[in-house]
Amino acid sequence: MTKNSILLLTITLLLAACGQRSSENLNLNLDEVEIAKIQISPETMMDIIENLASPMEAAVLISSLNIPFSASNLPNPENLSTNTNPLEMAYRLGMLYTDLGYINLYENTGIAERFLTSIDHLTTELHIGQFFDLVTVKRLATSSSIDSLLYISINSFNYMGNSLRESDRGDQGALMITGAWIEGLYLATQAAIRNDSEHLKAMIVDQKLILNDLLLVLNFYNSETQVQNYITELESIMGIYDGVKINYEVGDPETVEKDGMLELVQPETSQLFMSDEVLDEITKITAEVRNAHLSSAQVTMKTQAK
Repeated sequence: MTKNSILLLTITLLLAACGQRSSENLNLNLDEVEIAKIQISPETMMDIIENLASPMEAAVLISSLNIPFSASNLPNPENLSTNTNPLEMAYRLGMLYTDLGYINLYENTGIAERFLTSIDHLTTELHIGQFFDLVTVKRLATSSSIDSLLYISINSFNYMGNSLRESDRGDQGALMITGAWIEGLYLATQAAIRNDSEHLKAMIVDQKLILNDLLLVLNFYNSETQVQNYITELESIMGIYDGVKINYEVGDPETVEKDGMLELVQPETSQLFMSDEVLDEITKITAEVRNAHLSSAQVTMKTQAK
């Protein structure tokens, strides 16, 4: 299968998994609402989680733009697989899954095994190892079956998250998604340093909407003191994203047919704008937040400081 075909398959999977952005479905202008005070039902929270971005999203875009692979942007997977508390292990698992997707899309099988071993360790410690078939993934990684490998990776990530939520460990599932998102934003911002792509900048800008969703999710699980630490990290990024402006434009009313009835609707479009200075600040704060999780010693100091 050609690389373009692989990207098309992956993008199709992402669209099927993500659907529409949940903050849009809630009809909330979250720039004007204090997120911590929003009351959301468990059912709505599950909808938000299911619509969050895939760990492959950033890697797919970077690869599609033919930006050269950069091993220097990847962490030492052994540092991320050290035993710590379950919340941090879930967060690191998300980071490693994003890295694995990035590696696989560039078919860098030579460095994939260390990441696979670390993921296997973390899934075992979190008791979700039944959703990660190390033997099969290794075989696919070395047989150039990249399309099958990406399909299995995306599905196993989703199964893990569902299992954590169904076993009353939704906070761990939320942090697994958060770690994946942080690593994806880190890879995207680092790629933007090397490539002046408007598509890449647009993807980074759009993360403001996903970040709103992540804050909603983590505030839903903020009874744990350590979850608040992760909320504080995301809020520091959101503080920079406040510099990204959203302009809403209301179009002319239109008549549409729905269920055999005519309805009058007024379309609304939105555009996001980001200056180079704001992009630089987002790149800087994302690296700071992400790098704080690269060793257990750094995480311990961060937690104690709060």
